Amino acid sequence: MPTHRLTAYAAAPPEQVFALWINVERMKEWVGGVTRVTDVSGPVDRPGTTYVVSFGKLRSPTVVLEAERPRRLSTRFGSWILRGVNTTTFEPEGDGTRITEVMQTEGWVSEVTSRLFSLGSYKGSYQGELNDFARLAEREAGSSG
Repeated sequence: MPTHRLTAYAAAPPEQVFALWINVERMKEWVGGVTRVTDVSGPVDRPGTTYVVSFGKLRSPTVVLEAERPRRLSTRFGSWILRGVNTTTFEPEGDGTRITEVMQTEGWVSEVTSRLFSLGSYKGSYQGELNDFARLAEREAGSSG
């Protein structure tokens, strides 16, 4: 099972960073291609909650596997093109938060697709999206503090 480990730093407290991460309606602000999130069954910080992430016509049903506010969130996601488990941790570091994302993909199509998105830090790559998220969290922390 291919594993991708990413990290970024956000100059914002873990509570704020975590709250932004679980605000799935805002996911399209940092995840490339997301057009909407629908069918949210409950609070995203509770195991068992489900939702559907849409990339145009492609749908990716998602279920929350683990949630420990404001430290950890693990989800299982899946479409025919990309499926697996994403676990993200939020650790205090200095005056901010170290965000670590571990994505484990399943299946050969996911392996190929994921390999393309894992290279570099260009906009739309896994690292580029995590960097965009960290900058968004910083902007929001700056405007609320």
